[in-house]
Amino acid sequence: MGKTVPEDRPGDEPPVSDEEWAEFLRRAEEGGRDAPVEPSARARMVTARLRAEESAAGRASRWSERPRKRRRLGLVLAGVSVLALSVVAVRPEAVVDGLPGAAGGSGPDAAPLAAETARPTAAPSEELFPDMPTVREPFRGSPAAAWADGAAGIQVPAAEAVGGMSEDQVAHALRSTKELLVASNLDPATLRGGHPGKALLLLDPLQKDGHGLLVKGLREPREDQDPLWLFSRFDPAEVRVVGEVVKTRGRMTFGKGDRDGSVEVRADYTFVYPLIKAKPGAEEVTRTIVRREVSVTLYDPARTVTTPGRLVVGAWNTNSGNSDCARDGDGFLHPRFQEDMTGLTPGPSGPAVDPYDRSKDLGALPQECGTVTRT
Repeated sequence: MGKTVPEDRPGDEPPVSDEEWAEFLRRAEEGGRDAPVEPSARARMVTARLRAEESAAGRASRWSERPRKRRRLGLVLAGVSVLALSVVAVRPEAVVDGLPGAAGGSGPDAAPLAAETARPTAAPSEELFPDMPTVREPFRGSPAAAWADGAAGIQVPAAEAVGGMSEDQVAHALRSTKELLVASNLDPATLRGGHPGKALLLLDPLQKDGHGLLVKGLREPREDQDPLWLFSRFDPAEVRVVGEVVKTRGRMTFGKGDRDGSVEVRADYTFVYPLIKAKPGAEEVTRTIVRREVSVTLYDPARTVTTPGRLVVGAWNTNSGNSDCARDGDGFLHPRFQEDMTGLTPGPSGPAVDPYDRSKDLGALPQECGTVTRT
């Protein structure tokens, strides 16, 4: 049985106000961040020690990696038969319900990459990123140092009419998809484990195995209804994000949906979160990398019974690097820190995966808990 989120815990918090959300989007687009803070002498000593350990041990696979869930969601729509969709999951297969019938800065030498317009052919070279992260430069030593900041990395393609949907309808679907990615993966309240109210408002409440399943997962998280399938959430009692910047890279495409009067938007994005322990005096910075492949569809309400303007989730596929697999199902990502692993026996021994490699579909990656080669 999954545990129930008690009252007054993160997850029961009310959504942020429209004014706060607008301010967040504006700051995210402008790349706003805190001024860098010079690390203390102890922080520099810790960094030096970690570099020495890293050099001695090599860039070993020490952090757990988990393909959270690959899931295709079914629909039941008025006036048509139940769609015959294959259901694919990481472990158990499941028949799903659907609709009822009637969203720190980079290093000073980092050159920004051009926007991703096609799938890369290879992973970023590891030889170019030998350094360890610091509080001042939390993306140091990461390919993400040259990635875009937050919402600026989620670029919306130019809309055009498709699938019997007008250009304005397609533009609405694209904007809503970006807002969903931002609200699910970048909103500070969501990252702190808060209730992702803005994201849920973008989804069709008629879809039981989309919106409905996520609501259940937020109330009672467990492995078979995990809010991490769509939301990036950290336990604020454990860790906090360093600064205000999350690095983002990916692409968005669209095309005709499964019927006339629909447009499907496909998004494939990687989010890199720099983190530090919430305890007083914590100085070590680690990173958790989450990649999401999500498809959503906007239907013309004149042809299909849906909530006008709301997105229907077609599929999601998530892979998280540097999150403790042993704690799956509690609704939070759990990054691991080097200081906790010193002197311990090796952790997960599954296949090694580079979480920065965007050259393969997530479905082509190992489907069991393993290790990541770097963070």
